[in-house]
Amino acid sequence: MPKPIMIAGGGVAALGGLAFAVSAVIAPADRFADCRTVTVTEPLGTSFTLTDTTGRRVTDQEVFAKPTLLYFGYTFCPDVCPIDNGRNAAAVDLMAEDGVEAQPVFVTIDPERDDVELLAEYTAAFHDDMIGLTGSVEEIREVQAAYKSFSSRQGDDPEYYLVDHSTFTYLVLPGHGFVDLVSRSEDAQQVADRASCFVRNA
Repeated sequence: MPKPIMIAGGGVAALGGLAFAVSAVIAPADRFADCRTVTVTEPLGTSFTLTDTTGRRVTDQEVFAKPTLLYFGYTFCPDVCPIDNGRNAAAVDLMAEDGVEAQPVFVTIDPERDDVELLAEYTAAFHDDMIGLTGSVEEIREVQAAYKSFSSRQGDDPEYYLVDHSTFTYLVLPGHGFVDLVSRSEDAQQVADRASCFVRNA
């Protein structure tokens, strides 16, 4: 049995604490073995009902009807979120050029500020097919916990506060759920190539 190694969520220096146990050895029966760089040894994700940018309540099954690049962030994020969402949107377009249909999904970690109208404007700026999701504080925290997505509000200003957060993107496939993590160090082409590998082996 290989000894697990740890991969820590990054992108914001003040994060700390977020880590995933992964195994460096992949089981031969894994249909995605050729696509993985690491294997997360504990399941991530949960069923949920959240609110999309039309104000409609949607379930995880409705959201993940296509291969998905799932990201947790917030609209007031000054630098990390725009870069990561832009990268994910570009990866989806590259996959489409290669005949693979996918979508980016953005879940706010700041539902107190990110209402439906703001999310609609934000997601439309990145990609026509980007799905934005919000909900109550409790609903968002539950989904975050299931994906081990870390966030922590910084400062006391009620309007202009920032939120430290983990910056992984999660690859989710219909019928399989979460299958892989994407780090900030990967560019759009790398994300598209790896995600397409998973889709084609699903």
